[in-house]
Amino acid sequence: MPHSTNREMILGIVVGTAGISLLLLWYHKVRKPRTAMSLPKFLSLGNSLDLMTLQDEMPSGQGTTAIFQGRQLQILEKLNELLTHMEELKEEIRVLKEAIPKLEEYIQGELGGKVTVHKISPQHRARKRRLATVQSSATSNSSEEAESEGGYVTANTDTEEQSFPVPKEFNTHVEELNLDALIQRADNLRVNESRKVESFELLCDHKEKFRDEIEFIWRFARAYGDMYELSTNIQEKKHYANIGKTLGEKAIMRAPKNGYCHLWYAVLCGYVSEFEGLQNKINYGYRFKEHLDKAIEFLPEEPFLYYLKGRYCYAVSKLSWIERKMAATLFGNIPSSTVQEALQNFLKVEELQPGFSKSNYMFMAKCYADLNQIDSAMKFCNLAVLLPCITKEDKDAQKEVKKISTSLKRWDLYH
Repeated sequence: MPHSTNREMILGIVVGTAGISLLLLWYHKVRKPRTAMSLPKFLSLGNSLDLMTLQDEMPSGQGTTAIFQGRQLQILEKLNELLTHMEELKEEIRVLKEAIPKLEEYIQGELGGKVTVHKISPQHRARKRRLATVQSSATSNSSEEAESEGGYVTANTDTEEQSFPVPKEFNTHVEELNLDALIQRADNLRVNESRKVESFELLCDHKEKFRDEIEFIWRFARAYGDMYELSTNIQEKKHYANIGKTLGEKAIMRAPKNGYCHLWYAVLCGYVSEFEGLQNKINYGYRFKEHLDKAIEFLPEEPFLYYLKGRYCYAVSKLSWIERKMAATLFGNIPSSTVQEALQNFLKVEELQPGFSKSNYMFMAKCYADLNQIDSAMKFCNLAVLLPCITKEDKDAQKEVKKISTSLKRWDLYH
């Protein structure tokens, strides 16, 4: 072995020995019985070593001990900082994981990548089945892939959902209607829950003719919201929500003082948020509240707006600490509301239109129960039961009312 190598090895052994000696000296000083500190559990070494023998062998030195204690405190502070940063890093990684799939779709869209063709729901193909002779239009793609289902070019949205390619016309003979007649017929059809699909189809048949008319645009956005509610497939729901939100954006840009444009844009933002991570949910929550307030400004006598605001206030009052903290971090302020504020909005609905909906009574019962006003809560549970179940929302509200009633009866039994 070369002489220089032998010298390096000897030097390494000497340095290593000196390091171990210094480490033992530090350890013995810090662990003296009279001055030992209590470490957090995650730093505890247990009692696997017999420290008493080692400590007795070490000479006492108050000054040296104080120095080592100070250094130990510094180490603990640094470890605490490190743990805090690790928690923050974990949260950032989680947010990034949620964002990566959307980034991939965004890049694909920017580069003009081929979009994935999704199946269209049975509801969406309802008109296609009326005439089997129009099968060719069901497979049309090319330029249709670049357009949203509403016939409007869709910019990249926050969720980056691709539009479902849909034929422009399913009927060989479409009755020609002027705008007023079309609006009246679509509104009348929509009153009946079972005919909302038909109302949607009617608007689809006339989208090319009235695509730039404000009264048509917000109703078409509303119709997409109806299809979102009627669909049970997650991908279809995303599709309807995103197309509808795009139409809503167009409506509020064209008519910023039209309350119905703000109303349905707010609603569709709420639908889109259902498929988002916490950060985007909070972002859409702010948008929802902003446009809801604008809609109330322009339509102060519309009960549905106060129902939606009550829902918003109730949801915000139930936000967890971490959701509030995230909102403060991302947007600088925390959304705040109370159950009492939510109740005032639901009461406003009842004032404007008594018996507005089963859901409104259900939420009033919830609010009174949260405020420990049991008699009032039972009153509105009973009123909710009296209203018929027509929509899916009614059926969901009926189930919730039964739960509230059972809970109130148990509370009354034990008090």
